[in-house]
Amino acid sequence: MDRTARHTGWVMPLCWIAVLLDGFDMVVLGTTLPTLLDQAQWGITPNSASAVSTAGLAGMAIGALFIGTVTDVIGRRKVMIFAVASFSLFTALCALAPSLFVFGLLRFLAGVGLGGCLPTAIALVTEYARGGRGGSATTTIMTGYHVGAVLTALLGILVLPSLGWRAMFVIGALPALVLVPLMVLRLPESRVLSEKTVERHAVGQGLQSVRSLFQGGMARSTVAFWIASFLGLLLVYGLNTWLPEIMRAAGYELDAALGLLLALNVGAVIGLVVAGRVADRFGPRPAALGWFTVSALMLAALSVKLPGAGAYVAVLLAGCFVFSSQVLVYAYIGRVFAPANRATALGWAAGVGRLGAITGPILGGLLLTAGLAYPWGFYAFAVIGVLGAVAVFAVRRPGAATAEPTVAACEETSAAAVPASRD
Repeated sequence: MDRTARHTGWVMPLCWIAVLLDGFDMVVLGTTLPTLLDQAQWGITPNSASAVSTAGLAGMAIGALFIGTVTDVIGRRKVMIFAVASFSLFTALCALAPSLFVFGLLRFLAGVGLGGCLPTAIALVTEYARGGRGGSATTTIMTGYHVGAVLTALLGILVLPSLGWRAMFVIGALPALVLVPLMVLRLPESRVLSEKTVERHAVGQGLQSVRSLFQGGMARSTVAFWIASFLGLLLVYGLNTWLPEIMRAAGYELDAALGLLLALNVGAVIGLVVAGRVADRFGPRPAALGWFTVSALMLAALSVKLPGAGAYVAVLLAGCFVFSSQVLVYAYIGRVFAPANRATALGWAAGVGRLGAITGPILGGLLLTAGLAYPWGFYAFAVIGVLGAVAVFAVRRPGAATAEPTVAACEETSAAAVPASRD
């Protein structure tokens, strides 16, 4: 029995834990920002905090654009191991940062590894998913993202008052001490990119993989996916970075604001489980259209301040739809593009999407600085949800089904997208 067959069962749990750590990083800055701002650490302000967030997200964009393509050249396994090891190291070093500049630089370097983690993990679990379960495989892996976010919000409530913000970054890096050795021992290579195939790949093959995103009538879909990813990640990072501060602007205490961030990400996990089942049954296209549309409605509803448990229920429901919308874009990409260039398609969509992830925190910071974060921030996010639905609608619907390329064919060329029978 070869390594791939022997270790198939390890793909989902190892990638899920890696994505969990990615989710930790998504929320850790938003969780620690109120403390950093209250303590005026390094003279930080909402604008300079947005700059730090931008630095990390810029690193993620670079990582997603280039590492996502590299996986189609050197293999998924090596990239996953490097990504987890690098972002964990630089996350731990954030706890030792002596200045705001160094803190921002370390966030950027951690972001490069983080950017390569997600598209590689999705590509791997999609390849190893049982037939017809690609949608739920994608949403299942992304539950790790939001479980990580939930754990981070809980850690913020428990750790910040007693140990301070630096402890958050140390705790977030510790799991890699176990995860990286397990990946070295147990994570198999891509089924499409076998070890022999990887050895024969060259840089030119990677460039062809990028070009294939615009060949065979796929240019319109590629651009539409990029726009949808941009808008989806704008919502995800805008809300996760600034929701506690927006809710404080609405009159909530810090503990309640962090509790609402927790509710947002609990809702995300619930929404992902439901979204995966819906995507498998009806296809990721109608699921993504519906999820973006409902997201817009739920975000607009958050502009109404509710008493007691009502606010938690409203934020939880918003989380059910907002974060799943972005993940359904990834599931749709996995359905439209072939295994030979799937990681490249996911990487570039995630990379362009990171520009939206940069824009979200900047938008939130500008609204907070102007004193308009509540309620106008939620109206702005609602409009973005509507535009996300329009972008998904613009994707060219795949035509009649054709067979996916064989491993031999994938070794010869990085194929263009292969249509599937269901959206």
